[in-house]
Amino acid sequence: MINNLKSGRILSIDAFRGITILVMVFVNNVSGVSGVPSWMLHAHQNEDRMTFVDVVFPAFLFIVGMSIPFGINARLAKGDGWWKLQGHIIWRTIGLITLGIFMANTEYVDAAATGMSMAVWSLLFYCCAILVWQAYRIKQVWITYTLRAIGIIGLVYLGVIFRGTDSTSKYLAPHWWGILGLIGWAYLYACIIYQLFKGRAGGIMLMIIVCVVGYTLLQKLDHPGTGWIRLQSRNLTHTAIVLSGLLVSLFYFDEDIDLKGRRLFSRITGYLILLITAAFLLRPAFEISKNRATPSWALYSAAISVVIYSFLHWLIETKQINKWVSYIQPVASNPLLTYLLPDIVFYALMLAGITLPAILMEGTTGIIWSACFSVLMLFLVKGLNKLGIRLQL
Repeated sequence: MINNLKSGRILSIDAFRGITILVMVFVNNVSGVSGVPSWMLHAHQNEDRMTFVDVVFPAFLFIVGMSIPFGINARLAKGDGWWKLQGHIIWRTIGLITLGIFMANTEYVDAAATGMSMAVWSLLFYCCAILVWQAYRIKQVWITYTLRAIGIIGLVYLGVIFRGTDSTSKYLAPHWWGILGLIGWAYLYACIIYQLFKGRAGGIMLMIIVCVVGYTLLQKLDHPGTGWIRLQSRNLTHTAIVLSGLLVSLFYFDEDIDLKGRRLFSRITGYLILLITAAFLLRPAFEISKNRATPSWALYSAAISVVIYSFLHWLIETKQINKWVSYIQPVASNPLLTYLLPDIVFYALMLAGITLPAILMEGTTGIIWSACFSVLMLFLVKGLNKLGIRLQL
């Protein structure tokens, strides 16, 4: 074991994860609605500002960080050796990056060159993804391996035949990693750092600083051919957010640190002040921008996540007001399926030739529909969970 963590499922983390994924579904849907206020949309590329929408992705990164100590220590407790643990981490990373690249390319399918429509190619991709990452509960292991092999072969086939409409990327390629791919890289780096520093809070704090400094140094590269290196700077700020979540998880749940009452409050408050101060001081050099993954955006987002989680922890763990968490538990325990479902529904409707009424894509009615759509996804995930469909990387 790396850290002596509190045992059992942490409802406050589940609640934060469930709320975040539902809000993510909402903002993804509302982005296609016309006539909505600017504060309900992502800030533009060159703007020095952020909206609540720009905090959703980093909130999920923060939750990934909070879960890392529990995930790694749970596998060690089950008897996983060093190599088996690293294999699990790499498999999860490959899964996230693969899903991210495929999802980022779905909208660029050239039907004529690929040999199948965008809807068919995308739905086949999601079917293969479910075959590969389904959490099977089948006693006959050979059936599990067979189904996963079919899914992997299907993904390889779809990747080979893919031809895109984007002139800069005619073949399946990471012209951007996709949201899941970005999470995958940050998850990998954070897992390495967590193990390297053996879960010590001071080491994690140091690496958050290193990530911010690394972003600053990489952004100064302006030599020809170094553009791809500069792009890696964004992975560093994403990793800083994941490490922030990891650090907060240790503050709350590492029983060797044993922070309670006023000591816990002062530690969390001190870290929150540090994040806000650093973000404020960095803003003149690096504007607040999600698209550019600037340190000021990352640190402000981490600070907001600290506040939200701390409130949920107080409400659920301290005050024991937690019965409501059961309503979003299906989403909290199956976030990957919840994230994929809206796209599956979208391409299924496209294949069926069904279009939504225009009124559902405009103004207030569009916003209300987006909220209802998020709730519908919750019930759909709950139903799929009862059918045994649960995705696990």
